Amino acid sequence: MKLLTFLKEGNHALGIKTDKGIIDVEAASKLTSQTEAPTDIMDVIQQSEAAVKALAALEEAALSSEDSSVLLDEEGVTFAPCVTRPSKIICVGLNYRKHADETNSPYPKTPILFNKFSNALAGHQEPVAVPRVTEKLDYEAELTIVIGKRAKNVDRAEALQYVFGYCNGNDLSARDLQLRTAQWMLGKTCDGFAPIGPYLVTADEVGDPNDLEIKTILNGEVRQQSNTADMIFHCDEIVSYISQHMTLEPGDIIMTGTPEGVIMGYPEDKQEWIKPGDVVTIEIEKLGSLTNRFVADE
Repeated sequence: MKLLTFLKEGNHALGIKTDKGIIDVEAASKLTSQTEAPTDIMDVIQQSEAAVKALAALEEAALSSEDSSVLLDEEGVTFAPCVTRPSKIICVGLNYRKHADETNSPYPKTPILFNKFSNALAGHQEPVAVPRVTEKLDYEAELTIVIGKRAKNVDRAEALQYVFGYCNGNDLSARDLQLRTAQWMLGKTCDGFAPIGPYLVTADEVGDPNDLEIKTILNGEVRQQSNTADMIFHCDEIVSYISQHMTLEPGDIIMTGTPEGVIMGYPEDKQEWIKPGDVVTIEIEKLGSLTNRFVADE
């Protein structure tokens, strides 16, 4: 199932992507009397399998109804971040072999973790401001894990059972700020620096998360093109590792690292950093395309 959050009268609303359009879950619940279906993405994640089952029944009823008023044209939808209120945004650095190679960095022996905050969240098609304080803004295509069950001290063999689903992510990075000190946080969590979406795709539709094509397109030019198989630490290992050090809660998101092709990896004379007017699209197999246009900071 492909879920999304969109804006409806200024508030977050839950949608289901279908071949016929986006189902407005709240409207469909009233039309079909499927009132047990949750209407908030965080409730869906919390309720997990029961919620997905209820939404599947609602989807079937809505699509079989002669009333198409609950179906929205995706082109007219204003997307919000597909996960709206994560308690944690955890990121993994240097987690693709070829990305480590292009930055002349040794392969980490354990996952390198850092964080972003909720101010960094942005949705599909949402404009992202280039901060005045950076001259070196970079893209990073990332498979993003969304936790579905409370996870503490989880074994690697069971780790993916705690995953609700996956989405596209862009770990935007102000490289001059990131490398100003030994701590990366300043360059990683400016406003809008964690676009996610457009959809949250349930784990059953994704299958093996470490066999997905992943790419970044900048102004129509493919800049990153790889496969999640190149990860140094695979998704199950990442979830298990983090759970040994902190409890993961439903709705927490984990950005799992980026492949080669970032601007920082180019020769210095070819580094053209993101600027206002640029458009970046992150594409991951089975997850759709996440696009953001960059604008000047006000």
